[in-house]
Formats: sequence, structure tokens, C-alpha cells
Amino acid sequence: MNIQWYPGHMTKTRRQMAESLKLVDAVCELLDARIPLSSRNPDIDEMFSSKPRMVILNKADQADQNITRRWKEYFKSKGMAVIETDCKTRRGINDFAPALRELLKDQIAKWNEKGQVGRPVRVMIVGIPNVGKSTLINQLAGRKTAKTEDRPGVTRGKQWVKVDEKLELLDTPGILWPKFDDPKVGLRLAFTGAVKDAIMDTETLAFELMKLLATEYPDKVRERYKIEPDPNAEGWEILEAAGRKRGFLISGGEIDLDRMAKVLLDEYRAGKLGRLSLETPEMIGENNE
Repeated sequence: MNIQWYPGHMTKTRRQMAESLKLVDAVCELLDARIPLSSRNPDIDEMFSSKPRMVILNKADQADQNITRRWKEYFKSKGMAVIETDCKTRRGINDFAPALRELLKDQIAKWNEKGQVGRPVRVMIVGIPNVGKSTLINQLAGRKTAKTEDRPGVTRGKQWVKVDEKLELLDTPGILWPKFDDPKVGLRLAFTGAVKDAIMDTETLAFELMKLLATEYPDKVRERYKIEPDPNAEGWEILEAAGRKRGFLISGGEIDLDRMAKVLLDEYRAGKLGRLSLETPEMIGENNE
């Protein structure tokens, strides 16, 4: 599967973000902790290289803890502030402000020297669709300010959110990039729901995910679907075995693969298969970053 998705509004968003850069003191990039590499827009490094940077590894509750720790070390080695969160439960949310102040301590000291004590820090929040930006902002603000929905492409247009007297956030729509050079990047984004299901064949996507899980996390497949995954089998064969075990039958005794495909994707995205990371820092060279 070669997945490409770049709605027209994202070109406009990219331009707006570049124009808004002069209004903020730092840029905070929200990543999916399960796929920190694939959920990074490579354009963002180029666009925001002039600003202090912060990375939030969101959905960390669904990622492998040891691999997330290695990702934190990687981003810190690049000079970025890093925290991990689960925005839905507020885990890690209270680490945001202290990490931001530490990142900007030199700038804040200069403001104080100029008599600008208490000047609010302004931060642009960026990230791909469906990574949790609106939920993060709502949790930081302690109220529902940004529209949230569990599907990509909901936030349209930039909006300022005042957290308190010392912090203001600039929310931006999720932005992907025009072309995924590595087809695996498109697949990982689709697995996690960053790309709309409506534009792809969910059965084929589920075949790819099941093959990956059977190879990398066979114990999770075994535990969840009560089958013995054969790493040499095709994804559709393993998915069919899982569908048979679940009793997803249609006329003639055939397996309802469409139903099982949707179940697999839904359960993976809901974290029901356990803590799984699909990328490690060691894969960066493989993606030619």
C-alpha cells in the first residue's frame, strides 16, 4: 500500500504556521509515542529551526516504556525539552510548564532584566492529525477550548488559548506532508489513525498490521486472539485465523475478514493489545533522516 493524503487546507496551514512563527517564543511538537519517527513532519525541523523546541511523546500509555525512554534520550540529545504524556488521563500534563520554563530560562532571564517580569510565554502547538493536540490544550487550560474528535482533520484554523497569566498557546490544525517517501511511514500513520480510513482499503491495512504484530509482538497476538501466529504466514491468513476464533462467520462458513479487519484496527488503536511501539531510535537511519 502506498498511502498519500494531503488535503488542500494543509498547504494553507503550513503557510499560516510559518507566518505565525514571529508571534511565539517556542514550538512544541506533539508526537505519537508509538511512532515518534513516522508522526514527525520532516518539514517542521526546517520551518522551526530558529525557535527553542519541545517534544511531547503523547499516548505513552500505549507505547513500550523502555523504547519511549530511548526516544526521550534521543530528542534530548538534539537539544529539545522532552516529556511524555497521556492526554486523556492527564498523566504528564503537569510536567509541561516546568519543562517549558527550563527550556526558556535564558530568554525569561533576559525579559526580567528588561523589566518584563511576568511576560507570558507564547508557544505554538504543532503535530500531525489525530495525535492529541486539542486534548492536550484542553487539559492544560483546564477547560474545553479546542474542538476534539477522534479522527484526523478536525481542528481548522489557528486559535490562541490563554492557559493563565504566564502561558498562552497557539493551536494549529494537524499538518501532514505532501509525500511519504517511505511507504512504511504511511502504513504506520494509517495503523494509528492519523490518516483517514475512508481513503484506504481497511482489509489490506489490517493484513499489514497483523503481519507486523505477528512478527514483532507474537505474544500480544497470542494473548488477545487466542491463536498461534505463524511469522511466515501472510497477514490475511493470520487475520482469518483470528476471525475464525472470534466466530466471525458469514454465509457458506467463510470468515468475515472485513469485520475482523475493523476489530483489529479498533483494538490496536484503543490499546487493547497492550503497550506496543512500532519504531525505535535505531530506525532513524533506515528512514534516511
